[in-house]
Amino acid sequence: MVISALTPADTATAPAELLIEFPDNLLMAALVGEHSRNLVPIEQHFSVQILHKGNQLAILGEEDAQKGALEVLQALYTRLEQGREVELGDIDRELRMDKSPLVPGAGRGDQLEMFRGGKVEIKTRKKLVEPRTDAQKAYVHSLFEHELAFGIGPAGTGKTYLAVAVGVNMFINGHVDRIILSRPAVEAGEKLGYLPGDMKDKVDPYMQPLYDALNDFLPGKQLAKLIEEKRIEIAPLAFMRGRTLSNAFVVLDEAQNATTMQMKMFLTRLGEGSRMVITGDRTQIDLPRHVPSGLADAERLLKSIPRISFNYFTAKDVVRHPLVAAIIEAYDADTST
Repeated sequence: MVISALTPADTATAPAELLIEFPDNLLMAALVGEHSRNLVPIEQHFSVQILHKGNQLAILGEEDAQKGALEVLQALYTRLEQGREVELGDIDRELRMDKSPLVPGAGRGDQLEMFRGGKVEIKTRKKLVEPRTDAQKAYVHSLFEHELAFGIGPAGTGKTYLAVAVGVNMFINGHVDRIILSRPAVEAGEKLGYLPGDMKDKVDPYMQPLYDALNDFLPGKQLAKLIEEKRIEIAPLAFMRGRTLSNAFVVLDEAQNATTMQMKMFLTRLGEGSRMVITGDRTQIDLPRHVPSGLADAERLLKSIPRISFNYFTAKDVVRHPLVAAIIEAYDADTST
């Protein structure tokens, strides 16, 4: 890769160009994308113009903005050289992430080694999962380092998805024997009536987001076998009573819909060799009016305990459609509700 700066003859009317020459035309085409679609978010983020000239890219704009765009383009091209694809999510991550390493603290060194570099990758059977914001990176670090971790923030910030990815990673690497995923079976403001079928048929609709995440990380046949063997369990929160969850990675999703007593019951299930993750969104409580949320109580009571981590997300960490972040910000700004 060759980088050079060109200063125009008339500096008053034309910005300086930063030229990047790429050695592989095929990788260059993949970097640029069809109709230069991969360049658009980089141009918008840094307020630069990127021109495609054969096997060169010319970046026009302020010097600091040029350097920022160059760093992103180099990172994406390196990804292509490693035989990996570049998708819009990968570009979004490079634009958002601080490249400085997160230094590991106390904990299992082999699991925390990934945080010594700037890039964090969670390996599963089907894909590599990479945090796309600094808050997500700090959250993943907490999941590996702490035995009990909370992820609190709006929908679409990756709280549950990343927790399940870490759980699958720990499971396939032998750090835990089981994965247990749970949710309160609370209707989201709708009365759905009596569902047909056996108990599994009745509760599965509430658990579907957890199945979706697992299907992203494990092949279908392997996932079905692990569920059949009960090495992966997906169950409503009420089914956790009376159990001790040892050598397991345990996730409680939608924890804002757990009552105070349910939350206490769940937290006290933590057994030897286990990790527990609690995720929730304080703005989407579906409990009956005047029933306090167990998530709020847990946050208030446990925040001073050093070995428990709390990670928070905002609309800036939303990794769904950009409109989702705008919708969340609009509701947050509304004082009439």
